[in-house]
Amino acid sequence: MKNRKGFTLIELMVVIMIVGILAAVAIPLMRGRIDSAKWSEGKAVAGTIATALRAYAAEKGGQGAWVNPSLADLGFTTGDLQGTYFSSANYSWTSEYDETANPPLTFTITVTKPASITSGSDLTLNEAGVFSGGPQ
Repeated sequence: MKNRKGFTLIELMVVIMIVGILAAVAIPLMRGRIDSAKWSEGKAVAGTIATALRAYAAEKGGQGAWVNPSLADLGFTTGDLQGTYFSSANYSWTSEYDETANPPLTFTITVTKPASITSGSDLTLNEAGVFSGGPQ
């Protein structure tokens, strides 16, 4: 009789079962990472809006108080805030500049959660650079 080398059916079944268990554990963990990665797009654009608000304040600050500049005032065009998961409709902000206040520029940028993201809530960014909400 020849000496046969190879795996038995039982050994192959055990390996398939182990791979199945690892996949069942890993898939839910990866879902959370996917949503977190999607939220990073919203955070990046919120940071860009914050930078534009600060630049606008530096440029227009000596011309008196102002409230809430528009996208065009900040130097954005219609498609500039369009991303893969977030569109310009997902971003809103309130801002105010008063030379006599401390700090003179205050703002809150709100990023509304799109339907393509299953976890988290709306995200906000303030003038101190602090995020709240978003991925959980």
